[in-house]
Amino acid sequence: MTPTKPRDVQIAQIAPNTTVLRSRTWERLKFEIEYARQKGTTANSYLIEADSIALIDPPGESFTDIFLEELGQHAYYQRLKYIILSHINPNRIATLKRLLEAAPYATIICSKAGVNTLRSVLANQSFDLPSPREDEANDLGIEFGTNQTLKVHVVRDEETLDLGNGHVLQFRFVPTPRHPDALCTFDRGTGILYTDKLFGSHVCDDAVFDEHWKTLADDRKYYFDCLYAAQSTQVEAILTKIAEFPTRIYAPAHGSIVRHSRSVLTLDYQSWCEQQQKKDLSVALLYTSAYGNTATLARAIEKGITQSGVKVRSIDCEFTELEEITDAVQACDGFIIGSPTLAGHPPTQIQTALGIVLSTANQTKVAGVFGSYGWSGEAVDLIASKLQDVGYPQGFEPIRVKFAPTEETLEQCEAAGVEFAKVLNKAKKVRAPRQISVDGQTDRTGRAIGRVTGSLCVITANNGNKPVGLMSSRVSQAGFSPPAITIAVAKDRELECLANPGEKCVVNILKEGNTNLQRHFLKPPTPGTDRFADLETTLADNGCIVLTEALSYLECTVKNRMDCGDRWLLYAVVDNGKVLELTGVTAIDRRQASNQY
Repeated sequence: MTPTKPRDVQIAQIAPNTTVLRSRTWERLKFEIEYARQKGTTANSYLIEADSIALIDPPGESFTDIFLEELGQHAYYQRLKYIILSHINPNRIATLKRLLEAAPYATIICSKAGVNTLRSVLANQSFDLPSPREDEANDLGIEFGTNQTLKVHVVRDEETLDLGNGHVLQFRFVPTPRHPDALCTFDRGTGILYTDKLFGSHVCDDAVFDEHWKTLADDRKYYFDCLYAAQSTQVEAILTKIAEFPTRIYAPAHGSIVRHSRSVLTLDYQSWCEQQQKKDLSVALLYTSAYGNTATLARAIEKGITQSGVKVRSIDCEFTELEEITDAVQACDGFIIGSPTLAGHPPTQIQTALGIVLSTANQTKVAGVFGSYGWSGEAVDLIASKLQDVGYPQGFEPIRVKFAPTEETLEQCEAAGVEFAKVLNKAKKVRAPRQISVDGQTDRTGRAIGRVTGSLCVITANNGNKPVGLMSSRVSQAGFSPPAITIAVAKDRELECLANPGEKCVVNILKEGNTNLQRHFLKPPTPGTDRFADLETTLADNGCIVLTEALSYLECTVKNRMDCGDRWLLYAVVDNGKVLELTGVTAIDRRQASNQY
């Protein structure tokens, strides 16, 4: 086995007064989906040494010691004036704390969403800043540790910062559901756009720039699919925002610096976003994450779905307006809800999202539930039971993960995403109208009537001592108190025995996708044989047969009848009923004409 190179920090000057510090590892850094190609990664930090010194994006704690040692050899900590955080996560905080000990006079620059995260992590407090006016930003202090105060400047969108020597920095907000606090920073003096996660790749090598960019094509596409495919709508908006800058170089947080293939990579991102928008099926992935574990599970599920050719709209409910959640739920073909468990319950944001789902999503949409937890994990069970009670079909079994996910767990989540896509595609085929050849002379009125749909049911009754059954879609609810239905029965069929008041029957409602019962009862009965011999059955309280493969059944008593041409229209009161499968969807009869079953 070839020994792995030790982690190090590569130093290179990329523009006047501008240095990149590439913290490198040749191993897979984490058990996360975006690192799965196992080509290592770089965590790029940038140092601008003008009249004022600014550091952009110190790395995570995997590189804390080697990074701070190398930084101390290239800059005086005491002169470090600004630390710009393009986005904030707990992993980066570990390095930030050590850095602030050496550079106590530095001011943190971040977005409003970023400072909320910063204070929550540093001071273990949550708060909400007022929105800055157009003509002002926010300066504040965050107390943490022992008698320590962190100076923070909360920037406005498009605000500028003059470092001197022509280095004027301009900030743009580029939020996505995964990184709601994200900033891009453009240096007017060098034409460098510091893009944070955008335009990166998880590859570790010695090339600082992208001279061999063609060899990076697969890694760049894989990186996009993992981080941005589910957020393509927001990425398109970001590409429009940053197009206004006269950019010469993209300086991402990971991988090589983009100088030779900037235009090509920009067009690739646009094309990849368009491909996502054109996909036929879509999934709304709604989640929130207390410690990042549920978000990690979401990314694994997301990957499995996107690799199966289904569009995913990923929404962090903590940072998303209710109108956007509602739009996503209404537009999707299936939805997945991810939740941590806090004090035995889902967070408020997920409870709100669940309410939107239950009031907005029709029951044919495929559903999934997942989440991580520390001790009990009730949130996943609570959400799953709510969705099952309503009758949403499941795309995969609920996923409950204790503490941080392992590599094996993430592979299971990815497989669940693939399975969800399969169920979604199958449901689409089942829901699609059957293409029946219609003779050109077919009556137009009949074809119009044929568009009336009904639930596929099997009516069972007793004709003397003989049980009989017939499939029908001519069943409709007719009353609420008491509950009642109408049934259209052909006069020349077996169920004419029900044409008298007081007769008993059972209405077995069939399940979408279960064609066994449909095929069985579409065939005419063979004289002298028991039609129910090969089926799983039981008896209802009224003595009629219940098909245990059905979705549900109703025990009914005929109260009245009406002579309607070639049929009896029966009015029956529902005496009893039961749902046999909580997660199924009712089978629907779709026809091209009224004379076709």
